[in-house]
Amino acid sequence: MKKKELLSMLLILSLFLFLKGSMWVNANDNSPPAEVIINNTGYLKNKKGAVKFLHERHVKEYQIACKECHHIYKNGKNVWKEGDAIQKCVECHSPIRKKGQKPMDLMHAYHKNCMGCHKKLAKEGKISRSEYKKLRKCNSCHAKKTS
Repeated sequence: MKKKELLSMLLILSLFLFLKGSMWVNANDNSPPAEVIINNTGYLKNKKGAVKFLHERHVKEYQIACKECHHIYKNGKNVWKEGDAIQKCVECHSPIRKKGQKPMDLMHAYHKNCMGCHKKLAKEGKISRSEYKKLRKCNSCHAKKTS
C-alpha cells in the first residue's frame, strides 16, 4: 500500500472515530432542551395557542431550580429530585376541569405554577415590574391560535 493511501485511510478513520465519539457524547447528554413547546390537547375548548417555554433562560438566567416545576408529591411534599424521570404534566393533571378535582386541572396547574413564579421573580427583582405586567397577558406566552 502506498504511503498516500495509508495516510488517507488513517485520516478517514480518525474523522469517523471523532464523529462517532461526538455523537455518543450528545446522545448521553442529560441536559434539558433549550426550549419546550407546551401544546396540550384534550381540552373541551382549546382557546389559546401553544406556549414556547424557554427552558434554558429559566434555568440559566433566572436560576430556577428544576424542582420548582418538576414534582412528584408524596404526603404533601415534593420528593422529585434531579435525575428522576420527568413526566408530562397531563399524566397527572387532566385537561378537563371537574369540581373538587385533585390534583388540579392542567390549565390551572400551569397558570398557578408559571404566573406564581413570574410574580415571585418580580418581587425578587429578577424581572422588572413592566416585564411582569407584560407576562400577565395571555399573548405574551401563548402563540396566536392557528385553527
